[in-house]
Amino acid sequence: MSTTRNPGIEAPTTAAEILERAKALAPRLRERSAEIEQARQLPADVVDMLRATGVFRMCFGPEWGGPELTSVQQAEVVETLAYGDASAGWCAAIGAMTGAISNFLDPAVVKEVFPSLDMITAGLIAPAGHAERVPGGFRLSGRWSFGSGITHADWVTSGAFIYQDGKPWASPDGSNAHASRQFLVPAHEVGVVGNWDTTGLCGSGSSDYTITDVFVPEEHTYTFYKVRGRTDTPIAQPDSFMRSLCAVPLGVARAALDHARETALTRVDKMTGAVWADTFRVQVTLAECEAEFNAARSGVRSSSQRHWDVLAGGGTLDDLSATERAASSLAWVHAFRTSRAIVNRLYDLLQAWSINRSSPMDRWMRDTATMCQHVAASDLILESGGAYLLGRPPKFRMSLGIVK
Repeated sequence: MSTTRNPGIEAPTTAAEILERAKALAPRLRERSAEIEQARQLPADVVDMLRATGVFRMCFGPEWGGPELTSVQQAEVVETLAYGDASAGWCAAIGAMTGAISNFLDPAVVKEVFPSLDMITAGLIAPAGHAERVPGGFRLSGRWSFGSGITHADWVTSGAFIYQDGKPWASPDGSNAHASRQFLVPAHEVGVVGNWDTTGLCGSGSSDYTITDVFVPEEHTYTFYKVRGRTDTPIAQPDSFMRSLCAVPLGVARAALDHARETALTRVDKMTGAVWADTFRVQVTLAECEAEFNAARSGVRSSSQRHWDVLAGGGTLDDLSATERAASSLAWVHAFRTSRAIVNRLYDLLQAWSINRSSPMDRWMRDTATMCQHVAASDLILESGGAYLLGRPPKFRMSLGIVK
């Protein structure tokens, strides 16, 4: 399989190549940020540029000719793209999950629905839809919110509760009184509501979308708790869909830190004549924000690497201590919230130079405020991690990679 949307461009085959292309694209994304925000979705040529980096193929395994980047490598690519533009980085992280999804589908279906490794899957995994059992599959209807990347997706995956003859359908093993699963639908059968008008992440195009009485074959459905592809890949885990999202706020925080430092080197206080770079307030603020950034980023990387090493070595997440297992999802929340705090503090540091719409600080402040409302940055993750550490059942099992 190779890139189909960018003819003449050789597909990258390694993590280093994908990262190199992401670094080259980041300045161009920064130049397009205002346009992306105004459009409330990624322009088509920006999507093509993202495809050309290889970001959407980075979770495909070698059995498909993919590079299968580690969690840390994925985060580095997403962080780099978010450094250029938060919405582009967000959509990259979402769309890159196509390769992860392939592990939960039958290999024959993967060949059918993903003829290119650079195809994009969007959608909401929460079971907001109604799936009626019919011969050979399901009739799917519903409306889902927050379809990041829905305007440029090739496929849409959506969660829905299952019904039979209009009544809730229970899992055959009795584990769930009303079962749900994921449904994969071609994007052309999905209606985009176009209601994404938000404070930040404006360019992500995360509109509501609808599906109305669409037939979905049984083989185009899946759950995150049954691997149908390779079982020895660390990506075939329920939590793999959330691992790289926290790299988006980290990329934004890094951009804000660099911007604030560059600004401080050119500013002189108009009232006192003091050079900004020589002032205590500026020096301490930048130093503290750097320390907070480094700690948050290191927490994400160390916990992700630990999980990956155990899984790649043939173990399971059950082999981790409770502290180690909870560390990764807790690091996500910390990265989101710390990044927002850093941006807000730098916004205040730069004072009136932050407030114009033309200032990147204004956009970064709004972007981090919005992305911190995502479930990956929510108290639900903290509650689930805390419950797990106390030996209690976590409310959001998926965030801890728990399959039973």
